[in-house]
Amino acid sequence: MHGHVKPSPRRSSGHLRFTSNVLRTLGVVNDAACFLGAYLLAAGAYAASIGYYYDSRLHHSGAIILCINFLLIRISRDGYVAFRGQGKDVGGSAIADFVLAAALTGLVVVQLDMLDEFSRGLALYFMGFTIVLLFLSRIGFRMLVSRLMNEGLIGQRVAVYAESAKVAQRVSQLLELERLPHLRLAGYADERTRGERSEIDLAYLGDLDDLLELARTGRLDQVIMAVPRISQARLDQISETLSAASIDLCVLPRETLELTTSYRVNFLGSLPVFAIWQQPIRDIDGILKEMIDYTVAIIAIVLLAPLLILTALAIRLESKGPILFRQARFGFNNNEISVLKFRSMYVDRQDQSGAQRTQKNDPRVTRVGRFIRRTSIDELPQLFNVLKGEMSIVGPRPHATMMRVGDKYYFDAVSGYSARHRVKPGITGLAQVRGLRGEIDTAERARKRVEYDIYYIENWSPLLDIRIILETVFKVFWDKHAY
Repeated sequence: MHGHVKPSPRRSSGHLRFTSNVLRTLGVVNDAACFLGAYLLAAGAYAASIGYYYDSRLHHSGAIILCINFLLIRISRDGYVAFRGQGKDVGGSAIADFVLAAALTGLVVVQLDMLDEFSRGLALYFMGFTIVLLFLSRIGFRMLVSRLMNEGLIGQRVAVYAESAKVAQRVSQLLELERLPHLRLAGYADERTRGERSEIDLAYLGDLDDLLELARTGRLDQVIMAVPRISQARLDQISETLSAASIDLCVLPRETLELTTSYRVNFLGSLPVFAIWQQPIRDIDGILKEMIDYTVAIIAIVLLAPLLILTALAIRLESKGPILFRQARFGFNNNEISVLKFRSMYVDRQDQSGAQRTQKNDPRVTRVGRFIRRTSIDELPQLFNVLKGEMSIVGPRPHATMMRVGDKYYFDAVSGYSARHRVKPGITGLAQVRGLRGEIDTAERARKRVEYDIYYIENWSPLLDIRIILETVFKVFWDKHAY
């Protein structure tokens, strides 16, 4: 096993060692010590620099209340989860929680009309020292924990009981990606033939009885079962066998090993469930996106009214037929919607179904149509689809119901295509500003467009919408794929 998951050294069962759960307690103690140290430093600095009298009991109480508020906020936000080793947070979230706790404590002080009784100087010293210590202590805390893990004082020695050697290798790779320095992967066990064991770089520990012996002699702390197709009777038998030793036993669900999409574990009360998909952009996010859509649509219609009128006149003067073109396309929840566009083709050559792709120098396209398609002016009537609540400013582009890629319909040609309909379609989208605007003539381009759509859905934010809108404005004039 290479990377962050290392083989476990042999240690006697009497060796003092803690699991990673102790880190949560140490984290709380660390932060409480930061508050105590900050208060002592603040009192000393205040005495040396300002020296005015202050009510020490009142300020002690204020510091304790602030500390309690901070700890409660951290605990409620799972701020003291076990150390994971990625090193992403060196104090940023803790400092944000401290600012929130300080604001709440300040509101209490104001409500009790006690603000005048507090020393501003001492309070500023205290807050400044606390922020510095919270930041520095996290760096030191990580160094200390890493040292304790390397010494074997904190950690868990893990074995994988797998369906096969390849499944054990898959678990090893998943653990390595998680970067869990407190885990020491001792190896794997199974009851299969030895034929494929030479193909992987994990130590073979034997069968179930061998795992039990390792646990009973204090050389193993946890067994991860990775047997996707195990029967309930066999699971009960393994559980009963390993229950003879003091050891953690957990089951890695089939979904963890086999799902290629992202998922998360949620709880319905105390019941754990795998959330394969979740409603995206909902609750407050959904309201915020609706507000952005309606606001941008109204402003755009007002500002672009002269352009809309001129385009309508140009279309009417060049060729006979309606100014607007309506086409049935897939919308939210895969429901059919009527999408508006400025007509860019001769009426007798239009394809209402969308089965026939528009190609470069397409004879069906009028001269005005070629220009408005090239500059995306033909899409502007979809602002009214936005006002009707059928579309969004930014989202996956709506496809014609009969649109094809090669000899297959789009929804048959690309795996996972239907997932893009979990949000409203957009006038522009992430795929369009990443070079996938215009004709989709290959299965590879179709697949990439869907990948961008899914990424957008799973990573939506107001800033991402604004970025896509700005990129659309800049790229629309020189996109070689639009015609």
